[in-house]
Amino acid sequence: MGAGHAHKLYREGHSPVHDLPPHCKLAATLAFVVVVVSTPREAVWAFGLYAVLIAAVAAVARIPAGFLLRRLLIEVPFVAFAVLMPFVAEGERVEVLGMSLSVSGLWGAWNVLAKGTLGVAASVLLASTTELRALLLGLQRLKLPPLLVQIASFMIRYGDVIGDELRRMSIARRSRGFEARGIRHWGVLAKTAGALFIRSYERGERVYLAMVSRGYAGSMPVIDEVAATRAQWAYASALPVTALAVCLMGWTL
Repeated sequence: MGAGHAHKLYREGHSPVHDLPPHCKLAATLAFVVVVVSTPREAVWAFGLYAVLIAAVAAVARIPAGFLLRRLLIEVPFVAFAVLMPFVAEGERVEVLGMSLSVSGLWGAWNVLAKGTLGVAASVLLASTTELRALLLGLQRLKLPPLLVQIASFMIRYGDVIGDELRRMSIARRSRGFEARGIRHWGVLAKTAGALFIRSYERGERVYLAMVSRGYAGSMPVIDEVAATRAQWAYASALPVTALAVCLMGWTL
């Protein structure tokens, strides 16, 4: 899969969570999210317990609360959508602070906020304790179609390459005194986007030809065989299994 690739969400460290095989963490995270989504929205207490479970995993992984909370800001657009739901939804209305709000909209907003926040928090914890290269190996280990894994791998690597190319072009523009200040400069920015596309396309062709010349035949070689013991699977399953117990109580109580 190539050399290691660091990303901004990853927080280097040594903890029981960091040391788990990536496919164990991927499976556990997916199972946890499915359980959270399956929980009835009326079981408010259950979502509080899920938050406690996430906090416990963060503590074991030595991920600071501030680090986790800052990364949760990515869900702000969903929060804005949820805030609007009580105002636009139809059905029974209730007065809250002098405002007429929809009861079904309030429940819908709570459902989106609670489940979305927990899902994002679980994903952030996964990314914070697993390098991108390890995530790709984990997807490969979980038998995701190889073509999809390769696409994800190239997308990650070319994202940085294109970003660096765009920064160099921006520096070149500024060194010539250019600064976009209004609509009259959109033409220059459009030409920049076109040039960036052409450069990226040409670089992709060169990389592909280099890979073919080195024996690439449609599949990437697996350098690291990442295996997991029964103990590691049991450790990783602690989160989703506990969450499943909470979910079942939420449906029965």
